[in-house]
Amino acid sequence: MRTSSFTPALHAEWIKTRTLRSQIGALCAIPLTTVAFSALAASGTDGTDSDPLFSAFFGVSFGQIAAIAFGTTAVSGEFRNGALRVSLASVPHRGRWFAAKLAVVALPVLVVALATGLVTAALGGALPPSGPSPAQGLRGALGCAVYLTLMALLAAGLTTVLRSGVATLSILIPFLLIVSFVLGDLSGNPADFLPDRAGQVVLHSTWDGALGPWTGLAVAALWAVAALLAGAWRLHRRDA
Repeated sequence: MRTSSFTPALHAEWIKTRTLRSQIGALCAIPLTTVAFSALAASGTDGTDSDPLFSAFFGVSFGQIAAIAFGTTAVSGEFRNGALRVSLASVPHRGRWFAAKLAVVALPVLVVALATGLVTAALGGALPPSGPSPAQGLRGALGCAVYLTLMALLAAGLTTVLRSGVATLSILIPFLLIVSFVLGDLSGNPADFLPDRAGQVVLHSTWDGALGPWTGLAVAALWAVAALLAGAWRLHRRDA
């Protein structure tokens, strides 16, 4: 893929993203919800919390909904009112267009989520003796950035498969808030390999399952890659 041919596609997709209120709103909601709920959880500890890192990053469970909404709305608009036909008329190479779309999903979320993670770690560390150590806080900030980016990409891939933002959100949000939460109480089972359960291991001070912080993120990445590959296949197989 030549840079000269990819750059215009990337620029066009970035214009779409920064001019849509729903996109900007979802992106702004990532730090707002994550930091707010993390601060509430961290301030409610009494210094005896066995997992200070997760208490400090508790808000990520809510921030991921905003990241998913961002990834979903970035793609779903292409399947309304023939917008995809217009996009592909400008960028006929579907793989190039999809790569540009994913870039404008991943990069803004990564930047915003990294800043969010650093602020969250700083707030959590400012609440001794219950706050995480500096090393734990740095791991949490990096893990927060990578995890939220992967969730946004997972949503983008699934939206491309389903060609519907409503369908994607109707599946992912109940799954994350209800199904995965219930199954996650049963540690040491296949639920540990669900994308959110695996990805959030990096936000815990200690862990009992088979996955560690970075292997957990690797499993979450595999889920995202699978969704993106399915989306790319769907995009190439079906007419705009």
